[in-house]
Amino acid sequence: MPDRPTALARRPRSFARRRLLAGLAAATVLSACGGRKPLSLHGIDLSGRDFGKDFRLLDPDGRERTLADFRGKLVLLFFGFTLCPDVCPTALTRAVQIRKLLGRDAERLQVLFVTLDPERDTPQVLRAYTQAFDPSFLGLTASPERIAQTAKAFRVIYAKVPTGSTYTIDHSALSYVYDADGVLRLALRHEQSAPDCVHDLRQLL
Repeated sequence: MPDRPTALARRPRSFARRRLLAGLAAATVLSACGGRKPLSLHGIDLSGRDFGKDFRLLDPDGRERTLADFRGKLVLLFFGFTLCPDVCPTALTRAVQIRKLLGRDAERLQVLFVTLDPERDTPQVLRAYTQAFDPSFLGLTASPERIAQTAKAFRVIYAKVPTGSTYTIDHSALSYVYDADGVLRLALRHEQSAPDCVHDLRQLL
């Protein structure tokens, strides 16, 4: 696992998470839209929600990626940054545990990590960071403007916070999950355990 920076102060992200969760929770009554069967979830059912439909971002090799590239697999999408001291390493460590618990079905899950800090998260940094957790994890980046547009499209809340001579980033911490058809289906809560996440994911396999 990558070293966690000590220069960055740990800052609570509960406010951003509460704002996002409140909006998503209000929409769960629409989860059965589109003819899909209702899911019994520990996370948040996002079936039928009209956001986060796609992205156009770059992988560390400079290749443009969209959801269509991962058709046929579940996609677990998380927004963060490599210098994150706590939330991001926790989310990616859980993703490693999820793959282990899925067993043979692990190959049917693609984990994507979208940086919110493209200025510091160069392609080389992003590749080293994600592969330190699991070689199959893929980091995605773009220009700061494209990242901001993508975060808005996914209703991700984030902000730079000065910390002395540098900065950290406060951000919401949901992991979004797409089914094999590239349709947004659920959000895994940050506090959700790996076994509970696997319970949710297996309903989409």
